[in-house]
Amino acid sequence: MSSEDLLLELGTEELPPKSLPQLGQALHDQLLSGLKEAGLTFSQSHWYASPRRLAVRIEALQSRQADETIERRGPAVKAAFNAQGEPTKAALGFAKSCQTTIDQLDRQETAKGAWLIWRGQKKGADTVTLLPDLFRQALSRLPIAKRMRWGAGDAEFVRPVHWLVVLWGNAVVPMELFGCRADNRTYGHRFHAPEAIELTHPAEYLDKLKNSGWVQADFPARRENIRQQIEKLASEQGGQVMLSPALLDEVTALVEWPVALLGHFDEEFLQVPAEALESAIQGHQKCFPVMDSGGKLMPLFIAVSNIASKNMALVKEGNERVMRPRLSDSAFFWKQDRKQPLINHLERLKSVVFQAKLGSVYDKVVRVEALAVALAQRLQVNEEAVKRAAQLAKCDLMTNMVGECPELEGTMGRYYALADGESVEVAAAIEEHYQPRVAGGDLPSSQVGQVLAIADKLDTLASLFVVGKVPTGDKDPFALRRAALGVMRIVVEKQLLVSLPELLAVALSAFSLPSDVSQDDLASRLHVFMLERLRGWLLDQNVSLDVFDAVQVCQNAEPYDMLQRMKAVEHFRQQPEAEQLTAANKRIHNILKKSAQGRSFTEVNADVLVDDAEIDLYQQTVALQETANRLLTARDYQPLLLLLAKLQPPIDAFFDQVMVMSDEPQLQHNRLALLSMIRQHFLQVADISLLS
Repeated sequence: MSSEDLLLELGTEELPPKSLPQLGQALHDQLLSGLKEAGLTFSQSHWYASPRRLAVRIEALQSRQADETIERRGPAVKAAFNAQGEPTKAALGFAKSCQTTIDQLDRQETAKGAWLIWRGQKKGADTVTLLPDLFRQALSRLPIAKRMRWGAGDAEFVRPVHWLVVLWGNAVVPMELFGCRADNRTYGHRFHAPEAIELTHPAEYLDKLKNSGWVQADFPARRENIRQQIEKLASEQGGQVMLSPALLDEVTALVEWPVALLGHFDEEFLQVPAEALESAIQGHQKCFPVMDSGGKLMPLFIAVSNIASKNMALVKEGNERVMRPRLSDSAFFWKQDRKQPLINHLERLKSVVFQAKLGSVYDKVVRVEALAVALAQRLQVNEEAVKRAAQLAKCDLMTNMVGECPELEGTMGRYYALADGESVEVAAAIEEHYQPRVAGGDLPSSQVGQVLAIADKLDTLASLFVVGKVPTGDKDPFALRRAALGVMRIVVEKQLLVSLPELLAVALSAFSLPSDVSQDDLASRLHVFMLERLRGWLLDQNVSLDVFDAVQVCQNAEPYDMLQRMKAVEHFRQQPEAEQLTAANKRIHNILKKSAQGRSFTEVNADVLVDDAEIDLYQQTVALQETANRLLTARDYQPLLLLLAKLQPPIDAFFDQVMVMSDEPQLQHNRLALLSMIRQHFLQVADISLLS
């Protein structure tokens, strides 16, 4: 079957830079999905995106659909013909629906009788006739939050569409989209090549745009071009570029013909905290800061222009001229904010609403302080430092710098605290209590920072659960899942032995609950919510689901302790005795569950043991009990499970030789008590009966 290349290009006004790569990739993926549904094959596909265009090129696309064999079953033969053998209305109606005659129908014999059947061929459609609908479907499925209209028409897209290229080989596909008729003419750079560029074949799209249109349409290639240019400029200055992947994508989406240039700013600005300057350079000006070999900010930045000017010195001067007032603002804010100590902003937090039903940010600070101090007492961390850090943690929200650059919250608090003479650990905790800021982000390194981060996140979780703002489905406007995972990561990765239910009880005690709301029930729901976050994170860390369940079912209160148990269980399951012991535990669990019926099993009465196998099992269990208790107290779970694994032979012998459910009640109860004793030993670590 023959094939041909296909090109679709939408020419638009400047597209949203932060969503440009997603739009380009989505158009490609949706179009390929439509081609697949239509049964059309091809060899390769490419997507392109620049500020003024979205395009997809398909190589060697099948020129028509394959013919399809169709088989339809009609009425049963006995219902299709009357006694005289003449076709009934059912048969005639079926033949008509198949656009054929009775004599063209076949018969199919089955175990349930004979049926009329029609077999025919459905001719495949030419690809070119399918393309308009495929394009419309793909475009309608793009992830566009809000579409806009323009002109007098009713077309809607993310930005106004000005031209449309649809080439099938060297022919234009006759169609219309967004009020534009398909053509073979594209347009290059708005300033360098504003005239139409005629295309004769999809294969020449990239080269013609680049060579005649001053447009590098391939987004990944353009991004790599920018990266190489800015790294080269930084290297020539003996520095290295601060390369944010998100900023690199955004800059790539802003230019069609990237030309990097080096700019300078006054060294006096380096007296301002580097993060504030970097925020202005990257966030406001979309430029790249330059660092020296030691990671210190240099008085340099790299801008990426969208034109290759004949006078680049003038372009450089323009960028420097625009950069200066931005950095001047940062310097001004830095100077103004230090005119009063950070603690002076604490009272002002009373005017900032945390959540409508939960009061102000000041109210939150009071709750966090109490919770942080309680946690510091449990972990034996400097209480005074924790208390001071809690009071100062949110104060920088009221500063000019953070008001202008919210992403600097915490970071500027650290600088202002140090400028006020606060201790290093208090200042560090102010910044660290926001960590981890993103999934997989850095955790607080200081003890005070860890305590404050946990307290702040637990208060957020508890308070929003109290007012019913629990995440549902994909909606999590207050980022409670991230807060829960942040707490779990800090506790586990920093090896903090804290009881989560105890902390939740302290956090919830700060609220007056309605009479119909139980604090214990709320704490339980919140605990389960947080354990679910821990579960998902540990599964990503390659912890087996059955191992997690085996430990969780024992209702451990300390997340770090849970992880230690999981590691021990993972090690245990690699031992040769593990499989038989797991099976034995399942058997013990089932026996005890079936036999309990409200009974509790007391201690084993050694005088009632009669069979050698049960006597041996009891004696070996008692013999290791002292060592087991010592290992349990030391939380040394791995050797504890290996110690319990020594019970495998006597347990097997017990089940082989002893009738547990004896007809004599005293013997039966004593043997069940022995099994319960063994099971409790294992449950002190995990329920290994749940291992697969």
